[in-house]
Amino acid sequence: MALSCCSYDYNILRSPTLYIHNSAQETAPTPIFSNSKLFNWVKPYTNKKKSLHFSPLTHRKSSRFQCSSYFQSSGYTVGSRIRYLFFAMDDPFESSISSPPSKKALTTSNHLRHVDSLATLPSGAGRIPELNAVILGESLASEEDDLVFPSDDFSRQAHVPSPQKYLDMYKMSIEDPDGFWSDIASQFYWKQRWGQPVYSENLDIRKGRIKIEWFKGGITNICYNCLDRNIELGNGEKVALFWEGNEPGVDGNLSYNQLLQRVCQLANYLKDVGIRKGDAVVIYLPMLMELPIAMLACARIGAVHSVVFAGFSAESLAQRIMDCKPKVVITCNAVRRGSKIIYLKDIVDAALADSAQNGFAVDVCLTYENLSALEKVKTKWREGRDTWWQDVVTKYPTTCDVEWVDAEDPLFLLYTSGSTGKPKGVLHTTGGYMVYTATTFKYAFDYKPSDIYWCTADCGWITGHSYVTYGPLLNAATVVVFEGAPNYPDSGRCWDIVDKYKVSIFYTAPTLVRSLMREGDEYVTQYSRKSLRILGSVGEPINPSAWRWFFNLVGDSRCPISDTWWQTETGGFMITPLPGAWPQKPGSATFPFFGVQPVIVDEKGVEIEGECSGYLCVKSSWPGAFRTLYGDHERYETTYFSAFPGYYFSGDGCSRDKDGYHWLTGRVDDVINVSGHRIGTAEVESALVSHPQCAEAAVVGVEHEVKGQGIYAFVTLVGGVPYSEELRKSLVLTVRNQIGAFAAPDKIHWAPGLPKTRSGKIMRRILRKIASRQLDELGDTSTLADPSVVDQLIALADS
Repeated sequence: MALSCCSYDYNILRSPTLYIHNSAQETAPTPIFSNSKLFNWVKPYTNKKKSLHFSPLTHRKSSRFQCSSYFQSSGYTVGSRIRYLFFAMDDPFESSISSPPSKKALTTSNHLRHVDSLATLPSGAGRIPELNAVILGESLASEEDDLVFPSDDFSRQAHVPSPQKYLDMYKMSIEDPDGFWSDIASQFYWKQRWGQPVYSENLDIRKGRIKIEWFKGGITNICYNCLDRNIELGNGEKVALFWEGNEPGVDGNLSYNQLLQRVCQLANYLKDVGIRKGDAVVIYLPMLMELPIAMLACARIGAVHSVVFAGFSAESLAQRIMDCKPKVVITCNAVRRGSKIIYLKDIVDAALADSAQNGFAVDVCLTYENLSALEKVKTKWREGRDTWWQDVVTKYPTTCDVEWVDAEDPLFLLYTSGSTGKPKGVLHTTGGYMVYTATTFKYAFDYKPSDIYWCTADCGWITGHSYVTYGPLLNAATVVVFEGAPNYPDSGRCWDIVDKYKVSIFYTAPTLVRSLMREGDEYVTQYSRKSLRILGSVGEPINPSAWRWFFNLVGDSRCPISDTWWQTETGGFMITPLPGAWPQKPGSATFPFFGVQPVIVDEKGVEIEGECSGYLCVKSSWPGAFRTLYGDHERYETTYFSAFPGYYFSGDGCSRDKDGYHWLTGRVDDVINVSGHRIGTAEVESALVSHPQCAEAAVVGVEHEVKGQGIYAFVTLVGGVPYSEELRKSLVLTVRNQIGAFAAPDKIHWAPGLPKTRSGKIMRRILRKIASRQLDELGDTSTLADPSVVDQLIALADS
């Protein structure tokens, strides 16, 4: 009697029983043993010459066990070993039995393609040969593990506990967006309900002006919904903000009642100096509590805030000031970040002087005295324009009337880098953004009222707007705001903060994850981290090896990772895991959020079905979408809607695997064309970082006389590992083996560090200039966390 695995397909659920099926019979499989471990069937094996082996979950590498004695005693002839890989499952014959789905059945031409895939394939995971998996809290995710499943316990308590629940909600969001989003919007306070239709749009430039509107006619205020509404619901004494200073032991907190009072005082001051609905206010502050306070104060009175990251140079700040023409600039005298003092007021002074020389003068510069960095008496001052925050704002009343605004009235401007050199002023409006950020925060982080949430992003970026300030506060969350550097006074600072505040949701950038990986595990393991429940990743694709380190070490193999894909322009998450809903693949953003219809198109704008790679676009609008580029709607249409008419073009490349999972491959302008092969830089970087001695890598394209473009890789090694020619060859071989010979780097450039902004973004523009030896065109390096890295890279260029 030959032995084979069960040839039936069934939904993967949960049961600890292992079955064996005699392929010669069509009867139910025989249970052979039960165990505390969890098992799954692999694909049918009809050729008994194939070697099958058994892998215990607790082992990182495959261990083999002979099962012959058991099977022989049961009447089976065993000529090989049996491979059972771990999943949780029910008895297949207690659930519906069906034949394997055909490839044709999995390919659709509509917006529910991934829904069809999820509904047809077991648990959305697909019939993947040689598949490994782990269950949250059961074991470490290793290189062999393709899937990480939520545990029963976690799923039961999740907002979206199963693929089916997601499917139901997603289908409704696509087939009835009016009803879906109206139900959610109704949970917030509206002075006046919106009219019909709920949304109107034109994303096709061939049909006229690009236009997106949601909840038009609805009258509301986002500050009221963040603060007053939550206080009315009984959360007045709940901590809204925990603030952790640069130096350990320097901290503070504000309840929702206290936060509202501070916001109202600043709002009253702004009104008193002439700020009215629609006026712009530039905010150039570090991560003090005064930063979200300033944002909320502007929103309360209908002013449009434009937060500029407090690391931009005077020239960059002046560009933004001249574009939006604010009546007030809010800053502080200085900030201490790590051991370094940054004199922000000096930067603002230079920017205001530059702006004045170019024809626009700012009347008021409100300056917060940051005593931990610089005393008042040492701060440069201009009488008549400069005002100390502490001297005036604290004298104003702690109540302030709300300025009710239309859902389509502007909320904020946020400038992003443009390819032309002129920054783009992304404009978000109030109603749709409010509803979308609140909803994405709730579901993507499975937020519960008892959670303590920490996002390491700065409010100078969109992540700080949507997921430090507005999204969390709209959900009455308790938020940690951190002024300092994640490696100061040492690389354990993040986990010290996690333990101190009992952080349960931790959201950060892959760059920080890789940086902390490089410093060693001991900085993580000396802290408990038991409060952590969910981890998150934002900013760029996270390579699988960093994902596994984050999951295994930081999260103790029990915290799902919300690996989110979105942009400044989208306002909130677009493609993201929902914790508890489906299995994760390390490095994949998985599936679209409610109401989002991602498509992958080729160079001609034709949608590609099934397993594919191409340009990531979105068809149809979503509530959080930006409405225009400030003062330049033509550029808005040209940049985002002209390349592929009828779609929003993200500028990112994306792959979709056979199971419908999305894998972001980086910016399209980060795609290198090597001898006709289009290679995503993120793909090569991920391969390099998988090498055990590589801590971080950044890849750029350079001109190549034969191949058109060559691959130039900057590689940072694990601490203590010396540079060597053998290691260089090993790194190249790793890429060849993982991707192919065509993707092998032409140059490995040793990098003690990479040029990054203080928020952790790698400045690839600088790397391209170094790689192409255009050293006189490096441009502004003032926003770098460590400008000296550039000189080190130049010195090592020919090593």
